Amino acid sequence: MSQKFDVIVIGAGPGGYVAAIRAAQLGLKTACVEKWVDNKGATVLGGTCLNVGCIPSKALLESTHKFHEAAHDFDVHGIQTSDVQMDVKKMVSRKDTIVKNLTGGITGLFKANGVTTLSGMGKLLANKQVEVTAADGTATIYDADNVILASGSVPVEIPPAPLTEGLILDNAGALNIDETPKRLGVIGAGVIGLEMGSIWARLGSQVTVLEAMDGFLTLCDKDVAKEAQKLLGKQGLDIKLSARCTGTEIIDGKEVKVKYTDAAGEQELVVDKLIVAVGRRPQTQGLLAGDSGVKLDERGFIFVDESCRTGVPGVYAIGDSVRGPMLAHKASEEGVMVADIIAGHKAAMNYDVIPNIIYTFPELAWVGKTEQELKAEGVKIKVGKFPFAASGRAMASNATDGFVKIIADEETDRILGVHIVGAIASELIAQGGIAMEFCSSAEDLQLMCFAHPTVSEAVHEAALAVDNHAIHMANRKKR
Repeated sequence: MSQKFDVIVIGAGPGGYVAAIRAAQLGLKTACVEKWVDNKGATVLGGTCLNVGCIPSKALLESTHKFHEAAHDFDVHGIQTSDVQMDVKKMVSRKDTIVKNLTGGITGLFKANGVTTLSGMGKLLANKQVEVTAADGTATIYDADNVILASGSVPVEIPPAPLTEGLILDNAGALNIDETPKRLGVIGAGVIGLEMGSIWARLGSQVTVLEAMDGFLTLCDKDVAKEAQKLLGKQGLDIKLSARCTGTEIIDGKEVKVKYTDAAGEQELVVDKLIVAVGRRPQTQGLLAGDSGVKLDERGFIFVDESCRTGVPGVYAIGDSVRGPMLAHKASEEGVMVADIIAGHKAAMNYDVIPNIIYTFPELAWVGKTEQELKAEGVKIKVGKFPFAASGRAMASNATDGFVKIIADEETDRILGVHIVGAIASELIAQGGIAMEFCSSAEDLQLMCFAHPTVSEAVHEAALAVDNHAIHMANRKKR
């Protein structure tokens, strides 16, 4: 007789491991299936985010930002430095240590909460049975009252640029470059492409980013995209729009010749490393048996409702394998919601208030709708912007690039979107998210007392600017 659980989660990424812990905390007998193993064959939890995504990339971004600051920006503070050097191998080793500590921490949390780890590839069978195939090929079938599919996503590969070890890399390979390339090519000017490009541009690489689309960061608010393109260009990222890769060629095993087309016709570019960062796709291949009852759309996403229920009672799906943005925090909150629903609680998630962040410097962050989206919908809006160049704390920190932009409904004053370009935009955006979650008006933020001097005051001033009342900025018109 097979072992039975109240809940089996397939996938231990930020959606799956959070769902498993929450379910166990709610008193449910819970197991989590994970296929990821380290070089010693031991199961590794945390998924893409902790192992080859969010966390390791932020470690490298932080290290290279500190290096760039020490090499170029300390003089303004009166700090004299000379011949600042970067030990790239040590930087990568630090990144690996952080990853190991965090993934090990999840293992500890599983033990503390009584979550059973099932090592191997998970597949949903009929009648909510889960088959787990271990690395040696042996398969074990488990029964469950509820199953949560949290299989995540994988990088999209493109035929013109097949992955080649050490030369043509996906995001995982890019995180393990241990020597600064003289010339770096990046295909894709999205989140991953811009972050990876920024890392190596700071260390002196000549970075060229090829973006097939005509516009830059088209999902962002137009003001954010315009400002980001200007600032990243100043930092040395050569961003080429309408540039579609048509082929690659390895030269003497050391270089990559990239062929692409743009408005001027056929072009070529030779680089030492090429990073392919054109997006991600759901990792659902092999996840479902033919008679499991769960349906996929034409792109491989699992069909779910607003509560992440599939068409099979007791089977749920969360994270990158379902509709919505491919974001770790979105997956985690879906995991909490589903665990609560399984335990009999009322739970829901507000998909209108999910923050997005790009960790370049300055950072880009936004929550809610963009100005162009609202105008296209015919919503009458009013907009307030405040530049960090007018912030005393930003001046003291030598981080005055960017702004805070708040969009409110012209009739109701309700905040509909918050968009930030700034040094700590990733931290400030939560203020916008909290305001929107509680249906705040611009006036609500105007009436708050913000501490001085803080960078957060820019949020206050942007809210005041919605009604042309900003204190530390010349307003557009008097009332």
